[in-house]
Amino acid sequence: MIDLEGLGSLADVPRRQAAIRGADSALHFEGRETTFAAFDRATSRVANGLLALGQRPQARVGYMGTNSDRYFEVLLGACKARGVLVGVNWRLAGPEIAYVLNDAGCEVLFVGAEFAPAIEAIRGECRALRHVIAIDGGHAEWPDYAAWRDAQADVDPGLPVAPDDDAIQLYTSGTTGHPKGVRLTHANYLSFFRTSEEAGWADFAAGDANLVAMPNFHVAGANMGLSTLAQGAFGIVLRTVTPDGVLDAVERFGIRNAFLVPAVLLMLVQHPRTRSTDLSSLRKLFYGASPITEDLLREVAAILPGCGLFQLYGLTETVGSGTALLPADHRGALLRSCGRPYPGLDIRVIGDDGREVAPGEVGEIVIRGGTVMKGYWQRPEDTAKAIRDGWFHTGDAGYFDADGFLFIHDRLKDMIVSGGENVYPAEVENAIFGHPAVADVAVIGVPDDRWGEAVKAVVVRKPGIETTAEDIVAFARTRIAGYKVPKSVDFVEALPRNPSGKILRRELREPWWAGRARRVN
Repeated sequence: MIDLEGLGSLADVPRRQAAIRGADSALHFEGRETTFAAFDRATSRVANGLLALGQRPQARVGYMGTNSDRYFEVLLGACKARGVLVGVNWRLAGPEIAYVLNDAGCEVLFVGAEFAPAIEAIRGECRALRHVIAIDGGHAEWPDYAAWRDAQADVDPGLPVAPDDDAIQLYTSGTTGHPKGVRLTHANYLSFFRTSEEAGWADFAAGDANLVAMPNFHVAGANMGLSTLAQGAFGIVLRTVTPDGVLDAVERFGIRNAFLVPAVLLMLVQHPRTRSTDLSSLRKLFYGASPITEDLLREVAAILPGCGLFQLYGLTETVGSGTALLPADHRGALLRSCGRPYPGLDIRVIGDDGREVAPGEVGEIVIRGGTVMKGYWQRPEDTAKAIRDGWFHTGDAGYFDADGFLFIHDRLKDMIVSGGENVYPAEVENAIFGHPAVADVAVIGVPDDRWGEAVKAVVVRKPGIETTAEDIVAFARTRIAGYKVPKSVDFVEALPRNPSGKILRRELREPWWAGRARRVN
């Protein structure tokens, strides 16, 4: 349980837990175990190190690396220095990484060893970047993180942090081809702690072994780690999520609470070890970030008969909070629902006129409450479009039933969700359009049993120039992250457009989604 009376900001999380249970284990990562007292000292050292490098209040600090206990040291250390952590999606291609670092204006960047070559290749393009620190050490030029951290004083700098200060900046795919930085404040996170606990899922006990497996550059991964630390639970951090890694961790540490996306759950039910592994310690399994099929839900429930299943719906812009489908509601038609709103959040479904629609009627889902982001970094127009009169417009279409359960029907935006990753067609189309054989292109999401949705490109060739699907895919892979690259390419004579020239993506999608009750998979 979280005592919010003792928390004024995220910077207070390590301080408070060190005072209450300093000798207890806070995090475990690949054999390295850290107590709450040691974790608190490490965050103070990181803060002092950043201040020594000239860290200014609210300046952005970049982090590009797979999951690690050190991510949380840097995150909460940056908070103690009044900085803002920018978790860079390590699946991005070089040009995308450079865009994020430049957009955020990162002057300091922490880099995992496997991503050093990518950063070396683009460093000259990163205008503000002055310091690069090697998280895993071993770099010829960049300081070793552990040595750099431990050379600093462990006296807490004690800087005042305002509730409205930004704490984390996470990047989401953009409708126009560039990602947008979502500004999440300390107040947003304190509200998230409160509402998620009151929603009945994030009420962990001190010492509970929690699995922190999803990427930390995603709100779901960051939230699982922060909620674990804030409640005095024990975080088992996996570098990357694999079926064997999850199974080993549950059996070895007696994991009680875990968040996994549907694509990972599918891998687990198909894995030969799953049914022979002792998973009896699991009490709560949270899933979300993309819709899930009813058949997969039933398989998971059969494998974990003593574990409560919780579906969570939310967005980066709302700190991942929104609705929760509790274990008792995993039945019948409600398996297609994403649950009821968190206490303290207002969620409505509105029509084109902005008025709330009747139960059963489809409209846009809007959310109001303390978890709604401060805005998009340096994008006032986009912020004004997204947040109107305090309501965040999700771009998701859905409806409430008569009992107050929310059902996702479709997307008003063109976003594709593949394996829990958001992909906007515009950024994929921008990447493909530069191919010399492409005259026109449209990108859509189609059903996929493994990833939920798969990216498909529909291409019009230039007259007299031949190309293949393999050529298109290979070209796109050099310009965008692998998860955004089309899984398939179709060639057509012309794309369907309306009189104003807009591509009719719904018409392109129709053959793939016909007969389905909902238009997201």
